Amino acid sequence: MDDQISFPYKDSHAQSVDYLRIFRMMSEFVDGFEGMTSLGPAVAIFGSTNEHPIDRKYYDLAEVIAKKLVEKGFAIMTGGGTGIMECANKAAQEAKGRSCGLCVRVSEKDKPNAYIDPGCSLHFHYFFVRKVMFVRYAKGFVVLPGGFGTLDELFEALTLIQTKKSHHFPIYLVGKEYWAGLLDWLKNTVLARRNIKQEDLALIRISDDVDEIVNGVVEHHQKIKPLENF
Repeated sequence: MDDQISFPYKDSHAQSVDYLRIFRMMSEFVDGFEGMTSLGPAVAIFGSTNEHPIDRKYYDLAEVIAKKLVEKGFAIMTGGGTGIMECANKAAQEAKGRSCGLCVRVSEKDKPNAYIDPGCSLHFHYFFVRKVMFVRYAKGFVVLPGGFGTLDELFEALTLIQTKKSHHFPIYLVGKEYWAGLLDWLKNTVLARRNIKQEDLALIRISDDVDEIVNGVVEHHQKIKPLENF
């Protein structure tokens, strides 16, 4: 008896397109792995692409955090876009550190910011490939206020750590006012209904203290082996 499932309908055109997608995915993984292995220890900084922020303090925080991380020997990784990401990349370059952008093009208007080092700008079509690179090579996530993309990166990392598909690395939420509602909901609804555990909630650290964030990343990095994340 044949164990394979046989479907009566076969779309040969769709199958050909999917084969091409597979090769494109493989190409993006190869380019990503080859490009990232020489980066050294890095920290990913996420946040809004808004170029005209309502609250400038988060943009200033991104710059200070990036600068201090560079001074501790870390490269800075962002999504390569505008807003908070651009601030982080700019600060990394000004501090004479490595500035990396993992870019994904959503519309014709999307272009990498001007503060990514030559050779450290990677371009992805698939969001999931890009997220693998962040989790694989970042020694910590610093998550500032942002939208769906920022939340996507945050919960991807939390899920992988929770399920032990990734080794633990520190995740800091910056902006107590911004994240308070989300943390209250996770605690009072998701945790209360036992959909997560207390130790899952403890994976998130919320702080606006730059030194606490930087020192926390440094202390964790000193305890782990190179490229242990994924």
